[in-house]
Amino acid sequence: MNKDPIPYQELPADTAAELDRLARRFRQADGVGMQVLSLVGGQAEDILGRLPLAVREGLDRATKKALEVAFDAAFASRGRVRDRPDWLNTATTTAMGAIGGSGGLPTALAELPVTTMVLLRAIQGIAAETGFDVQDPVTRAQCLQVFAAAGPLARDDGTDLAFLSARVTLSGPAIHGIIAKVAPRLATVLGQKLAAQAVPVIGAAAGAATNYAFTSYYQEMARVYFGLRALARDSGSDVETLVREFRVRVSPPKMVV
Repeated sequence: MNKDPIPYQELPADTAAELDRLARRFRQADGVGMQVLSLVGGQAEDILGRLPLAVREGLDRATKKALEVAFDAAFASRGRVRDRPDWLNTATTTAMGAIGGSGGLPTALAELPVTTMVLLRAIQGIAAETGFDVQDPVTRAQCLQVFAAAGPLARDDGTDLAFLSARVTLSGPAIHGIIAKVAPRLATVLGQKLAAQAVPVIGAAAGAATNYAFTSYYQEMARVYFGLRALARDSGSDVETLVREFRVRVSPPKMVV
């Protein structure tokens, strides 16, 4: 049986203004990714095809393993290293991308799980900054959910919003289930990153640029994701209503002439 539609409710002015701000962040988040495409040449779908077949076929498995390692390592590091500002996370992964790209595909593959861990740790820091308890298993699972957003090189005109409204519940081996769902989506994104880093001659520059774009993008997606949830918490609105209003702001319905 279908659920009843959420009744329309007029939002307070301050809530509507915050939604507008979050929508602007979402729309602008993939701008750097488009510059990366210009650097490496071609379209996002063409870049992935440059990887060797064996690497493409193993990406899902490698990404799933990277997420599993990152999930534990990122959380464990919170007791030793303080959360860092966005610019420092971006600078760190940019340097790592340059190193990974300097040696071609082998070093890019070795760098992938480390970058994944740094990205997840950055997302956890944003959740904490927004007032959510990262000790809470649900919040930690929601941090993983951010990776379900399409990557900065292949977002579909700002319409990829399913990750914002996906419900996260924990029962049994729930984390492994979330990782299994997120990994194929992220594997495509990371495949584009690896292929860019493997471009001859400009591998180091492409690695730095792609890591800069990816880190900037996922930090923005995390700020939108947890920003919407913080807005629901602080305004008394429900998340479903806010996501619906957010969707209208990001991708307004087309007028029929």
